[in-house]
Amino acid sequence: MSKVPETEKRTRFSWYRDDIESKLGVTGGRFTRVNSVIWLILAMVLTVVAYGIMSFFPDYRLVQMFTKRGPVQYVVVLFAFWSLLILLVKMSKTKAQRKTLEVKDIVPYEADFVLSPATVGAVLNRLREECDDPSRYILFNRIDMALSNLKNMGQIGDVDGVLQSQAHNDEDVMESSYSLIKGLIWAIPVLGFIGTVQGLSSAIGYFGQVLSGNAELSEIKPALQQVTGGLATAFETTFVALVAALIIQLILTVVRKGEEEMMDECKEYCQRYVVGKLRMTPL
Repeated sequence: MSKVPETEKRTRFSWYRDDIESKLGVTGGRFTRVNSVIWLILAMVLTVVAYGIMSFFPDYRLVQMFTKRGPVQYVVVLFAFWSLLILLVKMSKTKAQRKTLEVKDIVPYEADFVLSPATVGAVLNRLREECDDPSRYILFNRIDMALSNLKNMGQIGDVDGVLQSQAHNDEDVMESSYSLIKGLIWAIPVLGFIGTVQGLSSAIGYFGQVLSGNAELSEIKPALQQVTGGLATAFETTFVALVAALIIQLILTVVRKGEEEMMDECKEYCQRYVVGKLRMTPL
């Protein structure tokens, strides 16, 4: 039986060094989950900064779309910043998780090495040398859970079953981590439609006042300007909300695709480098 070979010294995986939220001193979510509260606070700050910058350019048409169209626009901008921050953080977390796939020799790669109850202890020691907290990393957590119970299993299929079960659990965790983003993507267009209703209501109200009055033609013109202002609010709030939701949805698609590919690669890694080396009875 071959022993676990000595490898060159490598930088250990550290969740507190690799995770962007931990670097900021914030309690980070497990795996690719995001601490949504801290990013909401930062989104509020960015919203204030953005509107502070826009206040220097009050006559620009684009600026007026955000500053002269009622309170709905402020909430849309806040939700847009919040969504973008969450997606950027998830992208960073996925990148940190993907780095674990570069470690190919947690289970020794020699052709004559057999992973069995007799050698699993050395493999687990190697895993803990590589990572200070395997439970924080999707791949390392799967391997740790499967191999820690190897002595209690009677067949190779049992270990494969643990890996498959953990893979399903990880996918459920990943799916639930997108719940807030999905809610925000749904809420942003709804806010736009609320702004549309407010604008149309305002326009119709002013138009009704014009028709019910006995004003001269010279007095009707400024009144109609109030009507068109309400229509501008109606259409531009919807326009801004739909554009924001579209951009966030596209970014979400890219981030989610990257995370799903990473999860698939973790499955392949476990099959190739763990199950493929496993033999319950040593040669």
